[in-house]
Amino acid sequence: MGGAVCKEDVKEEKRSVGREDSLTSVDRIRRFIVKQFGYNVLSLARRGLKEIPEELWELLELEKLNLSLNSLKVLPPQLALLSNLVVLNLWGNQLSSLPPEIGQLRRLRVLFAYRNGLTEVPEELGTCSQLEVLSLANNQLSSLPASLSNLTRLRKLNLSHNHIAHIPGCVYNMKALVFLHLACNHLENLAENIQALVELKILIVEGNSLHSLPKALCCLTRLELLNLDFNDIKDVPQEMHQLSRLEKLACHPLDKGLHIVHNPLLKPVKEVLEGGLTALYNYLKAG
Repeated sequence: MGGAVCKEDVKEEKRSVGREDSLTSVDRIRRFIVKQFGYNVLSLARRGLKEIPEELWELLELEKLNLSLNSLKVLPPQLALLSNLVVLNLWGNQLSSLPPEIGQLRRLRVLFAYRNGLTEVPEELGTCSQLEVLSLANNQLSSLPASLSNLTRLRKLNLSHNHIAHIPGCVYNMKALVFLHLACNHLENLAENIQALVELKILIVEGNSLHSLPKALCCLTRLELLNLDFNDIKDVPQEMHQLSRLEKLACHPLDKGLHIVHNPLLKPVKEVLEGGLTALYNYLKAG
């Protein structure tokens, strides 16, 4: 009986080899597509890819694509063929630009392009009006195109670790933003326009060269985390007590509250802060 089973195993193995040989290379990639929460998902992360296999552009059913942690230097225009993409993950590659054809991904909601070598962003990205999450951190960006003003559904924007000296004007039109990360850039001030971002709950501007804070910042009364650490701030606006959702002076990077250490704060604010955020707010109200 054992011998019979072995013969069947051999036959099945032969049939499997035959099926493998009959598969096209497209079918072989397609076998790695999985269903996750109702989406067609393909991960080609950490594959040592220097270029994208041509067969990928035939997988029109793809909705989530992960190409992170490879050695990609170029994204070809065929990217536009994957018109059903909802999530595109490109982080940890060697991209110096994104193709204008990315603007044809009209269903795109999440784009991760951090830790690349991007020096600019194509204007066409502004036509991806469904975008809700955009991370361009750890690149070499100094500005963003005005067309990104159209990203009115964007909720989370990460521009940290770039070369940005002024918050791009388009950001002030992203009225749905709840999270804005601008740490480790070259900012020297925040424009009064910041008050337009009325939904903001988290604003991170640590590691810049901010000298002062505009009164307009105090209009962002939904703020729950404001990180001003490692700047050149000497004083705070009297209206700051309006930020009542900043419930404490925070230390841990993930803690909600006001982060304001490693700034050359002058007297009396510096001394008052030793009593905590409540003491500061009482002082500012009294003033």
